[in-house]
Amino acid sequence: MLDYIVVGLGLSGIAISRNLEKRNKQFVVFEDNSQKSSLVAGGLFNPVILKRFTLAWNANEQMEIAIPFYKEMEALLQAKILHHVEICRKFFSAEEQNNWFAATDKPFLSKYLDTNLVKDINACIPSEFSFGRVLHTGVIDTDVLIKEYRDNLKNTEKIQFERFDYNALKVNEDSVSYKGVSAKQIIFCEGFGLQYNPYFNYLPLRGNKGEYITIYSEELKLEAAVKSSVFIIPLGNNLYKVGATYNNQDKDPQPSRAAREELEKKLAKLITCKFEVVDQSAGIRPASKDRKPMLGRHPEHKNLYCCNGFGSRGVLISPTVSVQLIKFIEEDIQLPQEIDLQRFSKKHFPS
Repeated sequence: MLDYIVVGLGLSGIAISRNLEKRNKQFVVFEDNSQKSSLVAGGLFNPVILKRFTLAWNANEQMEIAIPFYKEMEALLQAKILHHVEICRKFFSAEEQNNWFAATDKPFLSKYLDTNLVKDINACIPSEFSFGRVLHTGVIDTDVLIKEYRDNLKNTEKIQFERFDYNALKVNEDSVSYKGVSAKQIIFCEGFGLQYNPYFNYLPLRGNKGEYITIYSEELKLEAAVKSSVFIIPLGNNLYKVGATYNNQDKDPQPSRAAREELEKKLAKLITCKFEVVDQSAGIRPASKDRKPMLGRHPEHKNLYCCNGFGSRGVLISPTVSVQLIKFIEEDIQLPQEIDLQRFSKKHFPS
């Protein structure tokens, strides 16, 4: 009998699986490539909400755990995953500049917000009111991370590429079984695919579609990421990822013409040089009703667990909460109430 079955191998499933490996737990992952939000994510790790110049939820703790985690994954996979890239926030008014300076005096923000404004970062991105630099930021190459870790699990026979059939899951008193595989516990890390899970689809998961375009521009010559009406993220070789859209109505995982036109229009207002769209990607971000992760044990079945609800910040959130969930299961260390899925269970499972 295995210790765990893990369903899904996006950012959540990777972090959970790696924690299980470090504890020498025996597990198998089921992955069907149906959920693309991790693959199409911008990959930025940034502790600051740049619209309001505030620290994101638990960002300091998450940064302290996430960066060593991705460095560890680089060593394990012998692949370049973490790229340190500064973010330059374009200002649109003197008021925004003043708000920036006010934020630099706040605890936990001062180490991330540079008090020295940058007048020009690039001839193709003019700004009358300069730019603010966000420090200690960067990009996680989620494409490389997911591909290399999948190959790693394949080589050790810890992954099966198939759609998970909930009807084939048998939940016993102290174990689960699935198509001849028995395990003590099962953890669902399905992203927006949770909507099809009969055990956890009562949770208030709200899909938010995000789309990116990839552009080619020989003139842009940009090394830092830029945040304005859109993000521009340098990929190397004159390629840049531009995004993202936020659409909580459209649940079609395929790229849309409307999103491409929206991003192109915003980009054309931001940069003055020519560019060519060479690719477009889309995914449905899994966000909870209160925008906090949803982790924990099923209210009726003690060997069923969920790890979900990261929204657009999975790069930072997943390494931290995966540790918390595994400690909850293995060491009975209580989950923080704000992320415990039990906060949503009472009306669905009354006592």
